[in-house]
Amino acid sequence: QVQLVESGGGLVQPGGSLRLSCAASGFTFSIYAMSWYRQPPGKERELVAVISSGGVTTTYADSVKGRFTISRDNAKNTVYLLMNSLKPEDTAVYYCNAKWSIWTYWGQGTQVTVSS
Repeated sequence: QVQLVESGGGLVQPGGSLRLSCAASGFTFSIYAMSWYRQPPGKERELVAVISSGGVTTTYADSVKGRFTISRDNAKNTVYLLMNSLKPEDTAVYYCNAKWSIWTYWGQGTQVTVSS
């Protein structure tokens, strides 16, 4: 059974940091590209960051470049998103995504709220 379980969300003040984790199981994690998406309130889901299967290549949305870092540990079947210098506009539900060939899986999301 495929599972992607996100954790690490919560309430943080502007300028603060959070690290999200996504634990994967039920598929060959090491061959999948992994991504983080987010869906702000009342808006469509958007891509935040992508990391290649081997972890060599990363891509970021312009809105988070220089503040967020995506990484993965293939030995632990886990992908991370380190978020620094958080802004109120980063408030969203953050989703983990796994993609390989025609197969794609989603987690259920974790809420991140940036507010004073």
